[in-house]
Amino acid sequence: MIQFLLNQELRSEHALDPNLTVLNYLREHVGKSGTKEGCASGDCGACTVVVGELQTDDAGREHIRYRSLNSCLTFVSSLHGKQLISVEDLKHQGELHSVQKAMVECHGSQCGFCTPGFVMSLFALQKNSDAPDQAKAHEALAGNLCRCTGYRPILAAAEQSCCGKQADQFDAREAETIARLKAIAPTDIGELNSGDKRCLVPLTVADLADLYDAYPQARLLAGGTDLALEVTQFHRTLPVMIYVGNVAEMKRIDTFEDRIEIGAATALSDCYEALNAEYPDFGELLHRFASLQIRNQGTLGGNIGNASPIGDSPPLLIALGAQVVLCKGETRRTLNLEDYFIDYKVTARQESEFIEKIIVPRASAEQLFRAYKVSKRLDDDISAVCAAFNLRVENGVITDARVAFGGMAAIPKRAAHCEAVLIGAPFNNTVIERACAALAEDFTPLSDFRASKEYRLLSAQNLLRKYFIELQTPHIETRVTAYV
Repeated sequence: MIQFLLNQELRSEHALDPNLTVLNYLREHVGKSGTKEGCASGDCGACTVVVGELQTDDAGREHIRYRSLNSCLTFVSSLHGKQLISVEDLKHQGELHSVQKAMVECHGSQCGFCTPGFVMSLFALQKNSDAPDQAKAHEALAGNLCRCTGYRPILAAAEQSCCGKQADQFDAREAETIARLKAIAPTDIGELNSGDKRCLVPLTVADLADLYDAYPQARLLAGGTDLALEVTQFHRTLPVMIYVGNVAEMKRIDTFEDRIEIGAATALSDCYEALNAEYPDFGELLHRFASLQIRNQGTLGGNIGNASPIGDSPPLLIALGAQVVLCKGETRRTLNLEDYFIDYKVTARQESEFIEKIIVPRASAEQLFRAYKVSKRLDDDISAVCAAFNLRVENGVITDARVAFGGMAAIPKRAAHCEAVLIGAPFNNTVIERACAALAEDFTPLSDFRASKEYRLLSAQNLLRKYFIELQTPHIETRVTAYV
């Protein structure tokens, strides 16, 4: 059985189909049809809902953290122990919520299909920011698409509702909601079981290891932003899933003198602060990683584990010399991330083995790390090429080089020939040009709808040139850049 709050209504479910998304649960099982399906792939934001989760701050104070999610990519099992808020829940005692009023007064809606998703993203923005600037508003709304309004009135609604926000019924009932969430906090393994399909929800790494050993055919569910597409886009059935999002040990971020250890189930938005503090370019790229809804849901371990050649985080992590800790039963092994990827969608992971954490070295003053993303649009887009450069230069000579790319091969991969040209050579334009030529020996990229092979190779070479120019003239630095 799983339990969660539907606004303030306690829901206990045990026989639901585990492949059921929150979107279809709302529309088909509880009659809340305000949440819309636009794309069923997490691109349009029409299905945005907000999930509240009990948190404790550093001072020991309990509060509810509200986050926007794409309900089309969220399986119901991930709601265990949380609060689900849909657009119907905002109106209170016959009065529209302040974000709804702002959308009306600023003329932020025309056909209205996308409006519930925008309202929920604005609601989450209002809850998380006292006076958001334009950048925060853009970030909050980047995952919501509208065909009608041109966005200007929606941004005006964001300013009106969030910069002078008023207390609402959720604030008034916060203590009550906290008490109710504490009462349903999971204490044992949860389960949804429809007879032929099941999803198990462990609470500890040990329980996860035991379950995965017992069900090696199970699919691990973290954020689900990739896995859910198998159901929503390819109409496949997932007979057994194990949801790892309630394993607290795998959502920790621990900082040590020489490294950062990030639990594999940590949401990408939770990784931002730690990674940005060490590597600002990593932080910049996370702002470009899909949309806020996806970053609130997708995990760092999932972005590695699905072994996509165009995942944004692996090239950066490889360039930084990151490692993964793999767990199977009571056995753990640590593997350099670059050795985790074998071939397209093939990894070094053994049966019943899972990524427990990612180890990222701390930054040092000698490192010259930069990252770049090439995509067709700035927000909510997949890379055509993702590049990461990490050089050490002493007295004008390159003493170490780690160069990694995504989108250039079947796996995220280091550029060995390029690195060989760089190491031991002077850091000058002549060497950089030789290294650019060597990239043609490292990669034979494919052509697809995102980019041709010629464009990819030339982009990779130009990014290395860009890296060199920016380090020589830092005042023109632009960091993570989009090319249209």
